[in-house]
Amino acid sequence: MSAGCGHHELETIKYRNILWLVFAINAGMFGVEIVAGAIAGSVSLQADALDFFADAANYLVALFVLERSIRWRAGAALAKGGAMGLFGLYVLGYSAYQLFSGTVPLAPVMGAVGFLALIANVVSAVLLFRHREGDSNRQSVWLCSRNDAIANVAVIIAAGLVYLTETHWPDLIVGFFMAGLALHSAWQIIRQALGELRDERMPSPAE
Repeated sequence: MSAGCGHHELETIKYRNILWLVFAINAGMFGVEIVAGAIAGSVSLQADALDFFADAANYLVALFVLERSIRWRAGAALAKGGAMGLFGLYVLGYSAYQLFSGTVPLAPVMGAVGFLALIANVVSAVLLFRHREGDSNRQSVWLCSRNDAIANVAVIIAAGLVYLTETHWPDLIVGFFMAGLALHSAWQIIRQALGELRDERMPSPAE
């Protein structure tokens, strides 16, 4: 029994260290992308910068509730799912606004920063992969990293298409895509968190 507890504590320590590392990666990339997105005039880069910011906050929340009760963890996941949903709605609205501006973003900046962000997110996803199973809180952490890696591939493709077509349409399409991805993941997280809260409130058979 003590060996099992020791193994659990060791895994918790490893997971905590990984969360701190991916938090630092995401906080740093938020700073890089928010500046690059403004310089390039890119919807997808600015959306991705906000996503990095949300993920950095996500990892801090995950660290806070790591060893707390299922009610705390599910409540935190519910809040993160709501925040992810709001992020998706923001990107959806901003993309719709940019639809009428006609501004063509700087493709070289989009491509270079998108590639850097992809490396950061792939590293984060690899670090978190073995910890993806479990409660809604751990699932939300994994989904954030997975979504970011997918989104960065889309940003790189959009940069190439912006360069080739000299239009803003590829950037806008990626913005709409990222909004849909965020909304879908938010629904997954909220649904599981609500299920965990419901199960936690139900009395056990012994009661």
